[in-house]
Amino acid sequence: MTAAAPAARASRDVTAEIAYLTRALKAPTLRDAVTRLAERARADSWTHEEFLAACLQREVSARESHGGEGRIRAARFPSRKALEDFDYDHQRSLKRETIAHLGTLDFVTTIGNPLYQNVLNDPLRETFAA
Repeated sequence: MTAAAPAARASRDVTAEIAYLTRALKAPTLRDAVTRLAERARADSWTHEEFLAACLQREVSARESHGGEGRIRAARFPSRKALEDFDYDHQRSLKRETIAHLGTLDFVTTIGNPLYQNVLNDPLRETFAA
């Protein structure tokens, strides 16, 4: 390493560079977390790879959690509904246990799903598939 290298490194504004790069990558969570993660990496003597993995994990987690929110906004539903808010007094014929089970979506992966079986066995399905 030459004598010019430390001077060049000191003249770079790494904070501004990280801010620019995270904006370019559209990674706001990473921009907000990188300072704290760098301090923790220094304190715990992380390798470069461990630091990079922690930064990327933080951004991936944020994108996964915000992805659903973005899709809900894009769908432009008139209001947001949740099973927890369902008024069972209004529809007394429904059983809470049945709705709770359906809310787990376990029926989607089971082969015994009656709706799935009806669609597969529907003689008109080829007509509408085109």
